Amino acid sequence: MKLRVLTIGRPDTPWAETAIEVYRTRLKRWVPVDETFVKPETFRGDVDKVRAAEAERLAAAVGERDRLFVLDERGESPDSDGFLRILEATQSSGCAAMTWAIGGPYGHGPALRERAFKVVRLSSLVLNHEIARVVLWEQLYRAYARQNGTPYHH
Repeated sequence: MKLRVLTIGRPDTPWAETAIEVYRTRLKRWVPVDETFVKPETFRGDVDKVRAAEAERLAAAVGERDRLFVLDERGESPDSDGFLRILEATQSSGCAAMTWAIGGPYGHGPALRERAFKVVRLSSLVLNHEIARVVLWEQLYRAYARQNGTPYHH
């Protein structure tokens, strides 16, 4: 199984890229990883149109055999044990990739949330996409480290 992260927009925060690269590099010893940046929609006064266009672009990047997880403030809030259970259930599902979608400034449209296998909230706080990326990559690494007996997860 492959691990994929789809993100609306290109990152522009060097500190976030540095942190993410640490987790991405560590994860590569256990799982193939990929991150794809999807073009954001230009805002022209209609938030729903932006969400719908970005949802279409994200959906187009999801493979037929991928299991899609959408990060959204309306999702379930797993703790680290719950996150590990999500990972383990996905690994045993026979899917090609565990694919995580991070929205742009206006979040995800309802069509993408409905298509998702699971909608997950990383925090009770709304996080911008740069911080959400760091938290997601860290939690993915934490789950794989626990699964593989690495002492990172104290």
